[in-house]
Amino acid sequence: MPLGLRRPRYLVPMIVACALFMENMDATVIATALPTIARGFGESPLKLNLAITCYLLSLGIFLPLSGWLADRFGARTVFSSAIVVFTFGSIACSSVESLPQMVLARILQGMGGAMMVPVGRLVVLRTIPKSELVSAMAYLTVPALMGPVIGPPLGGFIVTYFSWRWIFLINIPIGVLGLLLSLRFVPNVREPREEPLDGLGFAISSIGLAGTMFGFENVGRGILSNEAVTGLIAAGIVFLGLYAWHSQRTAAPILDVALLGIRTFRASVLGGFVFRIGIGALPFLTPLMLQLGFGLSPFASGMITFAGAAGAMTMKLTAAPILRALGFRTVLLLNTVVCAVSISGYGFFRPSTPHALIIGILLVGGFFRSLQFTSLNTLAYADIAAGLMSRATTLSSVGQQLSLSFGVGLGALLLHLTLAIRGREELGASDFSPAYFAIAGISLLSLFFFARLPRDAGAEISGRREAAPAEAMAREPAAPHPAE
Repeated sequence: MPLGLRRPRYLVPMIVACALFMENMDATVIATALPTIARGFGESPLKLNLAITCYLLSLGIFLPLSGWLADRFGARTVFSSAIVVFTFGSIACSSVESLPQMVLARILQGMGGAMMVPVGRLVVLRTIPKSELVSAMAYLTVPALMGPVIGPPLGGFIVTYFSWRWIFLINIPIGVLGLLLSLRFVPNVREPREEPLDGLGFAISSIGLAGTMFGFENVGRGILSNEAVTGLIAAGIVFLGLYAWHSQRTAAPILDVALLGIRTFRASVLGGFVFRIGIGALPFLTPLMLQLGFGLSPFASGMITFAGAAGAMTMKLTAAPILRALGFRTVLLLNTVVCAVSISGYGFFRPSTPHALIIGILLVGGFFRSLQFTSLNTLAYADIAAGLMSRATTLSSVGQQLSLSFGVGLGALLLHLTLAIRGREELGASDFSPAYFAIAGISLLSLFFFARLPRDAGAEISGRREAAPAEAMAREPAAPHPAE
């Protein structure tokens, strides 16, 4: 164990990381168990896919509330409550006997998950000094990368050797431990926020986010008609545009898009959005390629893709020294290219490719993707004033969740286009190559946002050099709304 982990200030990031791991793993572990659960309910697996999509709908609806609730009631109060809600949702999922009951239980889980991610990150931002933020954020990045990788093989193992209900019951001890530790060690940090809830903005943004996320998640899945999917996405985009108009005319909007005027935050959120679209397709494409294209079992596929999580874990020890030596701008520019090259490398995999080579490429790719996410998640808050942290974490979390949904939809769409162009109905190993090349190219587009960063961006956080007080004040954003 590194010496840094014994220091008390790292306890809070580790507590938050465990909660985020539980949420990220649960979001994917159910996918492998859907056919088994469907048989138990006497439903088709396609109908049971509602258990996944309604969870995303719940996330989209309740994510915008997280920052306002944390400021009003305290971050520990909201974070601990989110763990309780998520755990009770897990208990409910384990005891359901029908599809409608499962949908309601997953919505309850989504409510808890919507609060855990942004509020957990807010707790870390308000309890860790900026000079220690890179190392702290590394602990929050790993769960996000490990969850989608560990979830499918774990789900396959549980439903093969135990009851499917255990995929939800395993959350109970994690949730109880997380609740006890958060009540004991997480400070109830908060910022004065007396303005009333932006109810209209909450309604508009929730409809926009839910419609857009639900629409992109159903692209190419055959559950909804093409017209319904197109309508959902179009309606979601319209409502998000309406919210952007509303936020400019409201003193205290629930999603403060004015924060995008801060250069480092804009590069992290918008550049990260584009980069994550490509990355978001990987957990969808890679298991399909290994199972449908290469004929591997779900468990064998999961054991191979676990290499990406192993690579992500090694990044924890190296992110801080790399950023200190090179700075955020250089790391983001170089690392974007490395990540895109590694993704495009997946397109050359074939059934005859040695598994050792595949594992090696996934291992390296996992390391550099984790470094990229740590850099993005840390740089976002380099120039955010303390009073605006909750608004920044909420907006950043919304952007991340949207981009990952876009990535899944894009991956499905690319596969369908490949089949249509080639005049085939069944996926083969080579049909995945165009999708990998395309998402690698999309990830490269994020360079446009990173290239516009100043060379000293985030210097105070990276430790590359001490930011001069006058320079730091020049970058400190003024409150973007007169009422504040």
